[in-house]
Amino acid sequence: MVSRSSLVTFASVAVVTGIAAYAVYFDYKRRNNAEFRRKLKKEKKKVDKHAAQAASEKQAQAPSGVSPEELRAALDKIREEGQPTSPAESEKYFMAQVGLGEQFVAQGEAFYMPAALSFFRALRVYPSPVELIMLYQQTLPEQVFKIVMEMANMDVEDRVQGYYNHFPPSDMNVSVKPSADDSKKILVANKDFELGEVIYKELPLVADLDIDLQGKGTHCSYCLRQIEGEPTRPDTDSLDAAYCSRTCYIRSKMQSENLLFGLDPVLPEGADNGLGALTQEDRKKAQTEFVDYVKSKGKLMLLLVGRLIARTIACETLKLNPAEPVADYTNHGLVEKTYSIFDHMQRLRFVEGKVTQDERKLLAAVMASALPGVSDIVTDERLATDVGRMSYNVIGVCPASGREDRPVPEERPEDQMRTRTPYGTSKQVGCGLYLVSAYMAHSCAPNAKPTFQSDTTELQLVATQPIKKGDEITMAYVDVSQHPDETPVEARRRRRIELARGWRFKCECTRCVSETTEGEEHDIGVKGDEAKVEAVVRRVESGNAGSADTGPD
Repeated sequence: MVSRSSLVTFASVAVVTGIAAYAVYFDYKRRNNAEFRRKLKKEKKKVDKHAAQAASEKQAQAPSGVSPEELRAALDKIREEGQPTSPAESEKYFMAQVGLGEQFVAQGEAFYMPAALSFFRALRVYPSPVELIMLYQQTLPEQVFKIVMEMANMDVEDRVQGYYNHFPPSDMNVSVKPSADDSKKILVANKDFELGEVIYKELPLVADLDIDLQGKGTHCSYCLRQIEGEPTRPDTDSLDAAYCSRTCYIRSKMQSENLLFGLDPVLPEGADNGLGALTQEDRKKAQTEFVDYVKSKGKLMLLLVGRLIARTIACETLKLNPAEPVADYTNHGLVEKTYSIFDHMQRLRFVEGKVTQDERKLLAAVMASALPGVSDIVTDERLATDVGRMSYNVIGVCPASGREDRPVPEERPEDQMRTRTPYGTSKQVGCGLYLVSAYMAHSCAPNAKPTFQSDTTELQLVATQPIKKGDEITMAYVDVSQHPDETPVEARRRRRIELARGWRFKCECTRCVSETTEGEEHDIGVKGDEAKVEAVVRRVESGNAGSADTGPD
């Protein structure tokens, strides 16, 4: 084992440099990192294997003998302690716990348990946990390392498995449950609802206007409301955003607009240290190139993913200064002690996202110019997956009966952007990602319908038929009505093709099955349901620690 001074020196350098680079997406790189979870499982297997070999050969130290019940009690106590909220506090806490751990180790095996608890506390606040695990493996006694790994694995699994005990919020009167065949998660009513009753209201995590409305000033760039009178515009904004009120402007700026398209500092005043002033020229250049590309290519999903990443950073930045008076504008109920935006996103189903190298570089350049180091988030795999999530889950915002002037798409039908909307994508003014509503499955005979009665992005889910407690809540992803120029067979085929192209599944709802006529079914491009979910979430929730392949949910 290396000396205490060596471990503390190495960790000190890492935490001081790491805090500056990683603080703004602390949770993303810490407990929520899929690679971190894979590393935990891999290292736990190694520890168990080594322990088994040692026992059989009688050469290594004796097993720790710590029971799962004792580990559980220790983990619950550590969770109750809370964690530091600022980089400075995290650094101080980390160094104190590492120091305590080394002191306990020096006192012998009788103190291995408290030593492991101290090292585990340090791991929970470290911005790059995989690196620290590797350091622990090299420096800690095997028994101590094993306890740390067992607790870390237990902590991660608890968070994954316990997610749906906290989400959705209880006041929304719905729950997320496994489907009857356990193939996916569905939305279920927690009480009876009458025809026409509002089941819940929901604001989007991110939302945006259709590309043809960007910069025109006719609709609010934040709430998507039609603007009456002179819009509010920021002094500098590469997207040329317009707002219906100063409230919408401030919320948009704090959540995503400033990082993506503005020039004000991204970090709080006490943490910026002049960075904002030094990066303005690079930010303007990167933003302009990104905006020009998004508008010319109509890449609304890429723009939404940019907002998602920016909002994640905004929420993590808020933790640097939780007393900030504008916290409500940024937080909006999403900064939680246990679950982050990444936790919410990781559980959503997705289809294969199409992203080019140029698109990744453009978005990464915007992030890097605003906050060096954050561009590490924009990897090829992550960006493609997030675009796939947006493509699968966003809902079209259609105030009143929608609009009639949306440009006709120039892409081939199979390449056209589609959003979930029973009104038809051609009616929307924009779209948004609604975390609870994302769990609603499609039905061609749905029992609920998203409405936008406030003419903003606020979604009101209305029952279109009586719903009993325990019933699955469904919506139509596409226009399921029969058009005047269609036969019933043509209407059925149209909606099924749209579902196959947009969401990659063959609809087998009760209406589709009942309307099938002998010899009428044709190939629609898919055989079943090709949507996916993150492999690590699927495996942990099912209790299966098998392969890491990301396959159909």
